[in-house]
Amino acid sequence: MAVNINQQASSAENTPQQVEYSVDIDKAQCTNCNLCVAFCPVEVFEDGPEVVAPELCWGCETCVGQCPEGCIKIAVKSGVDPFSTRAKADPLPKERRELFASWSSTLKEVLGLRWSPVAISLIPAGDPLPDAPIPNERLRYCQSLMAARRGRTYVMPANRHACPDGTSILGLTDMPAKLASGELYILFHKLHDIEAAKRMVHERPSLPPHTVDATVVSPLENAVTEPQVIAVFAQPEQVMWLCMSSSYYTGHRFDFHASGYNAQCVETTLIPYTSGELNISFGCYGCRASSDIGDDLMFMGIPVDKMEEVVKGLKELGKKAIPQSRSKIYLPPL
Repeated sequence: MAVNINQQASSAENTPQQVEYSVDIDKAQCTNCNLCVAFCPVEVFEDGPEVVAPELCWGCETCVGQCPEGCIKIAVKSGVDPFSTRAKADPLPKERRELFASWSSTLKEVLGLRWSPVAISLIPAGDPLPDAPIPNERLRYCQSLMAARRGRTYVMPANRHACPDGTSILGLTDMPAKLASGELYILFHKLHDIEAAKRMVHERPSLPPHTVDATVVSPLENAVTEPQVIAVFAQPEQVMWLCMSSSYYTGHRFDFHASGYNAQCVETTLIPYTSGELNISFGCYGCRASSDIGDDLMFMGIPVDKMEEVVKGLKELGKKAIPQSRSKIYLPPL
């Protein structure tokens, strides 16, 4: 069942530009290739290149990554919590914390997961936020998930998100024009032509702008607010068992939606959040380039309403099917 989120617009203060950045070009090194102009998603530069609108900078450092001479430096000048005066949400009840911890324990023990499952919450505009840390550094959404699987908890308003793509997909901001048009995907050589890029953007789901005030991620066993989606980072064999766990009592087969574009924001989070169904992802260019995720891992997003059946089915599979399969019982004698 699709999720109906609060459509109230968030405060105008909840913008990426609330954090000020200095943007400097070392003119002695610069070759005037203007790649920074082309790749900046929010028009900070003009031909020259010249820094003409540093107040628009997201701190995503796309320009830094594309500069062949390494002559662009971006530094944080100031930043604030846009919700410092907002009332905090009540802590999770003990029984919910214990339930989430038991889910995490089952997934880790039966599957042999190395990393914690991650509890994901999208906080609708105007709702109270949990009393949890806002990171000092700016992170891409996928980077925050990788940190959470290792034990971190983060509340991230728009001004702590570094990726304009994921931030707009998840409903925190408007979509920058260069991303909405597909232009940046062509510059990155990710798609054949502008028509293919436009189609990918058009088919990609997103939440309405300014309907989400913050993303919250934490290890499932230490969830700080009610999650809507549980993200699992696992090897393909482990994801297979999660699929089988969900269909253990029904035999249901899945229609997964994956493309290699916008993996964590769309495929692991938004599709399960809006559809109420499990979804898998193989990752994307962005999350694999900007995080420590291993080449042997893939991802699954599980709506929280499906977790009871997943955990129940996994416990049953763990009694015989999983250990027998891993023991290779059908191999002929060597």
